[in-house]
Amino acid sequence: MLFYVSKPVHGIVGFGSVISKFRQTEPLWPEELKTKQVIWPLRFEFDIEYCLSPDLWNSKSYTSRDLQLITRMVFQCFPIEEVNAARIALGLQPISRPEATTLIESASLSKSERVNHEDIISDLIEIGRIQGYIGDREYPLESTRLDAVWRRVERSVPTYVFEVQVGGDIYHAMAKLKHAFDLWNSHIFLVASNEDRSKYEELIAGTFHEISARIRFIELSLVKELLSKKKDYKRMEEALGILKK
Repeated sequence: MLFYVSKPVHGIVGFGSVISKFRQTEPLWPEELKTKQVIWPLRFEFDIEYCLSPDLWNSKSYTSRDLQLITRMVFQCFPIEEVNAARIALGLQPISRPEATTLIESASLSKSERVNHEDIISDLIEIGRIQGYIGDREYPLESTRLDAVWRRVERSVPTYVFEVQVGGDIYHAMAKLKHAFDLWNSHIFLVASNEDRSKYEELIAGTFHEISARIRFIELSLVKELLSKKKDYKRMEEALGILKK
């Protein structure tokens, strides 16, 4: 994100990153509070990477002849070259252009690598154990079972709960996660492919809006990537003798 100001000067004064997107059902803006209804439901949270203090806007903000900004409350996309010029002007490192090969490699993963349900559950259990939790699969939840959970101690309820969806019924998986949250106040995660993300977001915006702030979506391939990195750190810690027993 680029932070652009139009008064008292015109220019970019900082940068941030979007960390989550959500649909709001409660009035927030003055016009919404006045009418007691939500007018702009699509919202997001962001982190601030860097922002000039107002007393430096006049002398340090970035602008250029090519910077065609609309000074209204709208969002625009900008070329990475213009973004990096602004970052350098404000004393920050430029960002790298994403390599097309990365996307190609991700898309070309074989089906067996991406969608093996049992392997993903095993990976989640191992990640939990590396982090010091008790990991369990097929954990009982009344008349059903949860794919994977992490517990702090043997007699505790699950602190983290995961449902892995490789195709199938996302609604049912999210219903189980909501029930786990209602019972135990667990951190809840739906692990699924990017193809299922739109359905997940649709359900979060509607039926399951009550858990929208608690549930998280994890793309299937990221589980294996995280486990690989966890193992690398564990081996390094063991070699240095600082691994927590």
